[in-house]
Order: sequence, then C-alpha cells, then structure tokens
Amino acid sequence: MTAWAVRAGGFAVAVVVIALLPYALSDFRASQAALVAVYFVALLGLNVLTGYSGQVSLGHGAFMALGAYTTAILVSDQGLKLFGHTFSSDVRDLWTIPVAGVVAGLAGVLFGIPALRLSGLYLALATFAIAVALPAVLRRADELTGGTSGINLFGLPRVTGLGVETTVLGHHLTYNDWLYYLCWTVALVLYLAVWLLLRGKVGRALRAIRDSEVAAAASGVHLPTYKTLAFGVSAFYAGVAGSLFALAITFVNPSSPDPVTLSIYLLVGVVVGGLGSLWPLVFGAAFIQFLPDAAQRFSKAPGTSAIVFGALLILVAILLPNGMGGLVKRALGPLTTRLYTRS
Repeated sequence: MTAWAVRAGGFAVAVVVIALLPYALSDFRASQAALVAVYFVALLGLNVLTGYSGQVSLGHGAFMALGAYTTAILVSDQGLKLFGHTFSSDVRDLWTIPVAGVVAGLAGVLFGIPALRLSGLYLALATFAIAVALPAVLRRADELTGGTSGINLFGLPRVTGLGVETTVLGHHLTYNDWLYYLCWTVALVLYLAVWLLLRGKVGRALRAIRDSEVAAAASGVHLPTYKTLAFGVSAFYAGVAGSLFALAITFVNPSSPDPVTLSIYLLVGVVVGGLGSLWPLVFGAAFIQFLPDAAQRFSKAPGTSAIVFGALLILVAILLPNGMGGLVKRALGPLTTRLYTRS
C-alpha cells in the first residue's frame, strides 16, 4: 500500500466521521465542534508561518479579528456613514468568508514586507504589538466598527439559517448544525489546499528557511518572497477563521475576539498540535476550545482558572514536547512502515 493510499484513506475516514458526528451530538455540542473547526483553520495558517518557515508570530489573533470585522461590516452595512453609500443587499454571509481571507491576507503581506528585517524574539514582539494596538484602533473607528459596542449580527436576514432551519441536500439543519457543516467544510477544503501547497516547491523552500536561512539562500531560495508568502497565507487562513468566528458567535467587538488573548491561545494550540504538523492541529484546536472552560469549571474561585489552565499547559508541554503530532508519529510509525514495506 502506497503512502498516497494511506493518506487518502485516512482523509476519507475523517470526512465520514465529521459528516456523521452531529447525529451523536447535542445542538450545543455541535456549536462547540464548529468552533473547533474555526480554530483548526487558524492553526493551519499559523503553522505555515511558525511551524514551516520558522517565523514566530504573537499577533495572529489580530488578523483573525480583522477577518471577523470584515464579515461583520459587510453583513451589517456598518460602513454606511463612512463610505456614503449602502452596500448591496445581496452581500450575504457566505460571500464575505473569502473576502475576509483576502483582506487579512493582504494585511499579512503588508506587514510581512517590513518584518523581513526582523527575526526571532524581535519578530514575535513586533507581531504582538499589532495584537495590542488593534483593539484601540477598532474603538476609534467607531463609524465603521461600532466602537466599543461592536457589531451585532443576530437576527440579520443575511445570516444564513439564523432562527430558521436550513435545507441542504434535502436535509433540514438547525442553525448550529448548519454552522458545524459550514465550518468543517471550509476547514477540510483549506486543509487540502495547504497540504498540497506544502508538498511542493513552496513547502520545501519554507522548511529550508526554517532550518537555516543561510543554507536556503545559498540553495537559491529567495528569502523575501517565501517569508512574505508565509505571512500572507497564514493571515489569509486567520481571516477566514475570523469570518467563521463572527458568524458562529453573531457578534464582534474589540474584546470578542480579543486579539491579544487569541494570539497567545493560537500559539499554544500550534505547540500542542505539533509544530510542522497539519491534521494533528485538530487536537490543538480542541485544546483551545475546551480546556479554558474546563479549567474554569474545575475551580470556581476568581482568577484560579488561569492558574489551572497554566498548570495543565505546563503538564502538556512536559508530557508532549513534540505535541500531539509527535505522539501520533511515534504511535503509528511502526504500522505505517509495515504498510509501506508490504507495498
């Protein structure tokens, strides 16, 4: 059996499990599973930047917030006063998802160009500055962003399925089920896209940059092009994730999503999933979604939930130094080796 057949079979099984999972989940759990898909998309993008090209970012939450606001503004016509005209009534939520990705991707490219002069800790601090500054910018641009109050999408007719059942391929779906299938469909498509991207020339160039920029340049890799591309791709994925996040919670303001907290959580999710891995990042996404709530339920005293979360994070780092990706490779390594050998 070839490696291609093993991967294709594993992907097919994953698609079947994802398709059938809502039948075993309550409506509330389906909404939580949708958010896992949202974080999974964001982690795929961040891993292109950090796990594959070696550029550490602490500002990924800012690009995700930018995508969330792009969708919220387009769906709600919030930009009416600033631009002096009304957005078309045909602008529905689904059309804003790729637009949010493109807007965030362009922002990532624009930041990636001057960031070429930075690396390591200095790059991390520069990206973190974006996450810190963005909420203040959003509050000041109140005509466009709604200021501190934010933008409420609940009840708007352009949000697909909100308050009514949605029919897809003859199946009637509640809003949370519809949201689940939407988020996971986007996640699977983007997973395939980034997998194909990283299997080719771009992936080899990014890994070469991560391992040694000097050696990569000596081998003919144009560092500015590929490092900027990594920023653009990662920001595009963050923008799409932010758009889905806005549709999931039907509300955005400068603190929801909070760029600073979200940036830290996303970096934690990449580490938990495994730097340089792809599908194991779903474990990192689940970690982001469920562990903070679990820590809060475990300890009712104010402030202690953060301590519990930090302790669990340290424990995970000690037990899984290479993340879930490393654990899966060790567990499945002998099996896949035998399958490839038999072929």
